[in-house]
Amino acid sequence: MAVDNQTVVYISEQIVILISCALSFLGSLLIICTYIIWPDLRTTPRTLLVYLSVADFLSAGSYAYGVWSVFESSSVDCVVQGAISTFANTSSFFWTVAIAIYLYILIVKSNQRQADSFVLCFHVISWGIPLGITVAALSLGRIGYDASEVSVGWCWVSIQAPDHVLWMLLTGKIWEFLAYLTLPVLYVLIKKHIHRAHAALSEYRPILACSPLSLSNMADRKLTLIPIIFIALRIWSTVRFLLMLTDSPARQNPVLVTLHGIGNTFQGAANCIMFVLFTQPIRSRLLTMLCCCSCRVGSRASLIPSNTANHSGLVLDVETPSQPEDIPNTSPRGWPDGC
Repeated sequence: MAVDNQTVVYISEQIVILISCALSFLGSLLIICTYIIWPDLRTTPRTLLVYLSVADFLSAGSYAYGVWSVFESSSVDCVVQGAISTFANTSSFFWTVAIAIYLYILIVKSNQRQADSFVLCFHVISWGIPLGITVAALSLGRIGYDASEVSVGWCWVSIQAPDHVLWMLLTGKIWEFLAYLTLPVLYVLIKKHIHRAHAALSEYRPILACSPLSLSNMADRKLTLIPIIFIALRIWSTVRFLLMLTDSPARQNPVLVTLHGIGNTFQGAANCIMFVLFTQPIRSRLLTMLCCCSCRVGSRASLIPSNTANHSGLVLDVETPSQPEDIPNTSPRGWPDGC
């Protein structure tokens, strides 16, 4: 395929995708920082999410550099950017599936010890395989300028390589396809198990301090959104890849190119939004911090002593560790709401 067929990346597309990169960068950083700041809320699912956020953090940074630069040749910085994004993006696929496998073993099999024993394997696979693939691609000179045919300004597999389709599969697409199949199956099995567990529990304990129905609804929303959001974000790059295989000019459609760019760069922001919305302890502490900051600013403006803000009912009511919502987070057999 000739480089003359390169896809044009317009300035408007660059701006939108750079904003998406920035949101993903900040979202991944927020997940990492909350994990560092509050050690009492560290659980294995949240630890796995931090590893996923590290991969998304690297992806967002490398993609932003590529979109900003809009490379026109396989320069040194193009190859470096392509190598980082290849490693981070592939690692993100593996960690996303690893979290689903961990939750399946933890919830469906009810075996936390077995689930924890897989963490070392997750590290070896999720870091080792992407690193090995990236090093092999670099050694063979397969990372480079791809004329934005299956990217949006950044570098990936050199479009001039005779076996570029094979390396596009190895460095991302084949793992993307496997994630499309694996994630929905695992999360459907987990949802079915949770439904059965709450149905059985409600027969014996119809009145509980922490409503099984509300917990089941929250789990349903989270388990439904995880695979849907992943597929909704990633499907556009898959569509462009398939269009490239058929040499269809539709792959250069500006709307499709923009959706591809947003889908590849927004994963970290999407994980952060779900993390905050569905993790009650984290949400409560973040709200407490925001309320305290706003109360202090308001007290300075009105010359009211800052310590009066700490007696606000809103602030005191936010953090209540003994609330029933925290129960699923402390039970090894319950729904780990921090994953």
